[in-house]
Amino acid sequence: MDPIADKKVGKIVADNFRTAKVFTELGIDFCCKGGVKLSEACEMRGLNTEKVIEELLQVFQTGDSTNYLGMGMGELVDYILKIHHKYVEDTIPALKFYLEKTNRVHGERHPELEEIKTLFFDAADALTVHMKKEEFILFPYIKAMEESLKSDFHLSAPHFGHIDNPILLMEEEHDTEGERFRRISTLSNKYTPPADACQTYRVAFAMLEEFENDLHTHIHLENNILFPVAQQVFEKITH
Repeated sequence: MDPIADKKVGKIVADNFRTAKVFTELGIDFCCKGGVKLSEACEMRGLNTEKVIEELLQVFQTGDSTNYLGMGMGELVDYILKIHHKYVEDTIPALKFYLEKTNRVHGERHPELEEIKTLFFDAADALTVHMKKEEFILFPYIKAMEESLKSDFHLSAPHFGHIDNPILLMEEEHDTEGERFRRISTLSNKYTPPADACQTYRVAFAMLEEFENDLHTHIHLENNILFPVAQQVFEKITH
């Protein structure tokens, strides 16, 4: 039997908090019943242990050695959509759930949790709208510009006028979210759970920290790599 099967569920989450999302989706309690072995937890829920382990192994496989600068605009857009937009969409529901639960159970002793929850919920709503603007307006035009260069055809002027208009808006919204997460980091003492924090509390803070780190990479790829190239190409094809 796989050694992971004999590992306690709480320990698995403690070693890699990303596994918390897998357990939550499967209905496995890693907080109050974290002392149960994975194999026993699966048996109690009527789950196939090997299949659960396969899902966990996918979570364990992390790492990023991507050459962003070597990508074309369309390739980088697809990467941002596949990695960062998907991460935000996949993580928001679980993180909302953990923050709701943590605030409900620990909010009386830790009143800052209410503001942290509110800030994240506001960020989640704003980022959801923000990403749709990119997906339906800015990104398709960036990809169309690249195709126009490759195929040497005339591209019609976009309805938003100059490409600086949506880019400046996206950058302003990036700044807003960056500031919001700086506030969350301050309130959470740089995502440091207190001594009385339960496993869910610790997972919520660990996920918040990862969310902010991912957001930093996400914004960096757009502000510092994708957008400047798109602006250069726009000037080239409109002159």
